[in-house]
Amino acid sequence: MSISNAIRLSRRTLPAFASEGIFWGAFAAFAPVLKDTINASDGAFGWVLLAAATGAVTAMWLAPLFDARMGRFAMAVAALMLGLSFQLPMYVTSIVLFGALMVLVGATSGLLDVVMNARLSMIESRSGVSLMNLNHAMFSFAYAASALVTGLAREAGAAPWQVYLGLMGIVCLLAWRAMQSGVEQSEHEEEPSSTRLPAAVFWGGTIILAAFLAENAVEGWSALHIERTLRGGAAEGALGPAVLGLTMGFGRFAGQLVVARWSPAVVLVVAALLSASGALTAAFAPTPTVAYLGFGTLGLGVSVIAPMAFALVGRRVTDDMRARAISRAAVVGYFGFFIGPPIMGFVSEATSLRMSFVFIAAVLASIPVLTALLRRSDKPKT
Repeated sequence: MSISNAIRLSRRTLPAFASEGIFWGAFAAFAPVLKDTINASDGAFGWVLLAAATGAVTAMWLAPLFDARMGRFAMAVAALMLGLSFQLPMYVTSIVLFGALMVLVGATSGLLDVVMNARLSMIESRSGVSLMNLNHAMFSFAYAASALVTGLAREAGAAPWQVYLGLMGIVCLLAWRAMQSGVEQSEHEEEPSSTRLPAAVFWGGTIILAAFLAENAVEGWSALHIERTLRGGAAEGALGPAVLGLTMGFGRFAGQLVVARWSPAVVLVVAALLSASGALTAAFAPTPTVAYLGFGTLGLGVSVIAPMAFALVGRRVTDDMRARAISRAAVVGYFGFFIGPPIMGFVSEATSLRMSFVFIAAVLASIPVLTALLRRSDKPKT
């Protein structure tokens, strides 16, 4: 399968993945500014980000209803809703109001996340082509580019509301592109032969949770680590999440080639150990340059963990329950995506920002054990 053909098959979902990356990349680069604007401590900022997690998890359960109501326009409408919701927190100085608005941001983000991954899964099923790495690479590249451009805008004195207003214009164009080639909603899956999902769904979801927890935690706190711990400037701080996003993008592209030679389980173990070493490097970095090396190493490793976990879950269930199993594993996993930043804040408040990166390394180091438990789980009989 050529890259050009994969892009052609993904033309309906790539704009949605790019939209998600654009807004969260800018948020990561502006994290130090927003934190100071609302006068929040590390722990308080963690609670604010946990508010976003609450909104996201709630929206994920309601996403199928939204998907059914909006039909082929669901991805585009969700992207526009995400863009609008991100505008509001940029204008406030109250930590309470900021937290309330982040609930809305999390809800729209979770909504778009579920819808675009469901549509992508449907395209993969119909075409027989694996497209997950390519689309998630688009998210990472958009995230990296947005974080880098936002850092330069910060250095030039731009305010958060000004940058986000410009980003809204870009996402409007992406949403229009998605509407032009909309995807019909997923068909109803067949009644499964068993209502009980195997243990592989839980273990796979836990692996995805660990990967997304590490990914989003480092994305949200890398700029602060560079600027506060290592005394870097605004542009240097923004380069932290940019490096992470860029290496994750390349890692996901490379993941398509790696799985042709190695089994998903082997890739999971190697990737987990590589990303854990990157987190430790960033934790004890004496300079921003060394921290960038750590973020890059972490990005390369963590980028392929979630796709490989999804693949392993799919292999451990029967055909008639695969869609439901992947959906349940995704809900567990994406919860980690939103609780990562607040947990980093809590650990940093209790110890230090360096130790919060050590905590992330420990989470990633647990993945080989979880992988072994997943592989030992029984595949249900057809």
